[in-house]
Amino acid sequence: MYPKLTINVAYYKDNLRYMHNLLKRHHIKLVPVTKVFRADDVLMDLINQSDIDTVADSRIGNLKAMKTTKKKMLLRIPMMSEVEDVIKYADISCNSEINVIEALNHEAKKQKKRHEIIIMYDIGDLREGIYYKADDLGFIERIKALKQIHILGIGTNLTCYGGVIPTQKTYQKLKEIKERVEKILGYPLEVISGGNSSSLPLVMDEKLPKYINQLRVGEALVCGRETAYGHDIIGMHQDVFTLSAEIIELKLKPSKPEGKIGVDAFGHRVRFQDRGMIKRAILALGKQDIALDQLTPPAGVTILGSSSDHLIVELDNDSYKVGDKIQFGLTYGGILSLMTSPYVEKNYVL
Repeated sequence: MYPKLTINVAYYKDNLRYMHNLLKRHHIKLVPVTKVFRADDVLMDLINQSDIDTVADSRIGNLKAMKTTKKKMLLRIPMMSEVEDVIKYADISCNSEINVIEALNHEAKKQKKRHEIIIMYDIGDLREGIYYKADDLGFIERIKALKQIHILGIGTNLTCYGGVIPTQKTYQKLKEIKERVEKILGYPLEVISGGNSSSLPLVMDEKLPKYINQLRVGEALVCGRETAYGHDIIGMHQDVFTLSAEIIELKLKPSKPEGKIGVDAFGHRVRFQDRGMIKRAILALGKQDIALDQLTPPAGVTILGSSSDHLIVELDNDSYKVGDKIQFGLTYGGILSLMTSPYVEKNYVL
């Protein structure tokens, strides 16, 4: 069945080993993020076979279904409505709201558990976390008093929302937070979770501050690149995931629609350049499966546009025929969409 997402299991294993060893040499623990492949059992088996001790996902449903003996971390700060499941299915959660943390404490007491948390701080990217300039003394004191909650460490997130690139100067804010929180708690924090795949350039340049001892890595493992500058990581595979789509129509047609132009099916006004007659193919793939900007076509194939079910491309040679398959490279967001879609077949290469 097509479209078909091919998952090279051996490549993911190589990437996982490479990244684990890279971070271990710098005394940093790798926490693989599994949300992009929905904690898929085949790839989870590779994590389970490693000596990695913690795995992370942003969806409680994925943690619930996950088959592992590793510690499970919930990345997205919990919803109040999922507190019961957080205690039941996550060993660690990332938090920034005192009311939610107190609810977790209450539920942990009911379930007779002790729950570990990482307190998230916003050091400039403006996604989740306590703003680093805010007064957090009372916040930490209230958590400290909770019997079922253990503050495992602090964490931050960079690049995902505001595009802020990790630098030593930016991380200085996290160092000051670390020292302040440890002074309030009276004990050293076990985990300083410094970010994600965007922190890898600092690691490779040996410039990541020594006090950061954990990174939550997803994109680098499946795409083989860091996310600060978008560069491929030498020694890692960039094609763990590839997508194949089938040609269902192949015709010579004008490059510009004829008639009065309005908006497309998604409400966008599309502009066309008149380049005369061109060789166009329609593939059985659409916006319901993946956004156009998440696809990287092979040489000789140019993406022109798509509707919900059709991808229209221009071909620069005559070697293709109806029924042929075209293979695309994928971004992290593209993999996320395709793994979530029930209309895309998943094919494992061992």
